[in-house]
Amino acid sequence: MYDLLGGLSVIEASSFVASPTAGLYCAQMGAEVIRVDQIGGGPDFHRWPVTAGNDSLYWENLNRAKKSVALDLGRAEGRELLQALVRATGQVITNFPAKGFMAHDVLALERSDLVTVRIMGWADGGPALDYTINNAVGYPMLTGAGPEPVNHVLPAWDLLSGAYAAFALLAALNRRSATGLGGEVRIPLSDVAIGTVANLGSLAEVLHAGADRPRTGNAVYGLFGRDFVTADGVRTMIVVVTPRQWCSLVGALGLGEAIAALEAERDVSFATDDGLRFIHRDALFPLFEAAIAMRRHADLAAALDAGGVVHSAYRTMTEAAADPALVRDNPIFSACDNPSGLAYPAAGAFATVPQLERQAPRPAPRNGQHTEDVLSQRLGLGSGEIARLIDTGIAGVSR
Repeated sequence: MYDLLGGLSVIEASSFVASPTAGLYCAQMGAEVIRVDQIGGGPDFHRWPVTAGNDSLYWENLNRAKKSVALDLGRAEGRELLQALVRATGQVITNFPAKGFMAHDVLALERSDLVTVRIMGWADGGPALDYTINNAVGYPMLTGAGPEPVNHVLPAWDLLSGAYAAFALLAALNRRSATGLGGEVRIPLSDVAIGTVANLGSLAEVLHAGADRPRTGNAVYGLFGRDFVTADGVRTMIVVVTPRQWCSLVGALGLGEAIAALEAERDVSFATDDGLRFIHRDALFPLFEAAIAMRRHADLAAALDAGGVVHSAYRTMTEAAADPALVRDNPIFSACDNPSGLAYPAAGAFATVPQLERQAPRPAPRNGQHTEDVLSQRLGLGSGEIARLIDTGIAGVSR
């Protein structure tokens, strides 16, 4: 946590991954993020993984450092309270539909400088999830050895969209500071995905080639990189991205003469050309497989580290969690009181600001934990009116 966005308050009305991620990143940089949910929790409130008590570890970690207001959004008065909170605050992050009670033009009727950042599925408003967008842009057909598509478990488009939404919010607020103008920024997962495909050159590649890129399994496209197995059975990924690393890798494995012979045979030089190393992987990989299979992993790792070669052994997430450098000794983590009652390392801001003292991560709220305070401070409601809202089930508080 850092106090870089102190003084900024944001209403977040959202669920699942992308929109809560945007709010989380703002909160980790010091913004007051007020998440408004249905009383009892929204559709993601018990999303797996869950504890034995059905507390969502997913929800608990995507909503750290936020405040929680619980309203009955199925009733008109509850929806009107959410609208009032958005107008009183002046900026909202949401993945609610572009039409309806959370439409920007509806919210902006009484707040012309309102900034709305809306994460969507498809640009036309159609629903989509990371897992359906990913197959729509073609990545599962490039993953694995084939011929079946391979879905990956990382919700990359959700996470990219959430980060882009946080950036877009600050960009829109900067424009408002300069011009006084509000507005809506729409961020469809589909556009983030296909735009990323284009930014990486992949769209131009297939249009120019007139065909899809062939699948390469675990080989890194366009580079010398693949998984290899050491003498003691450790599978490790090795990737070369610079001429120095190539020279170091060849030297560490004692392959100088064999590589020189191959270069002479094929009339090429691998010293400085990533593409040639990839093209001739049919001959290069067997040489490296045999040499690496003769080395124990610890000895190989030491040699590669000395030469600045990028490598990493494959391991399980349980093994990663036990890595002191990644978790125990990593300053982004510290202990935190979690609503679930479980004790585990909590992540704070990913960035490090050397000039500022890092603050400890904060816990996620309980559903409705801040309802009374927010309704009082943001809307100026008195204790009697707040009590009426709670008694009639329009507003909820944590128990």
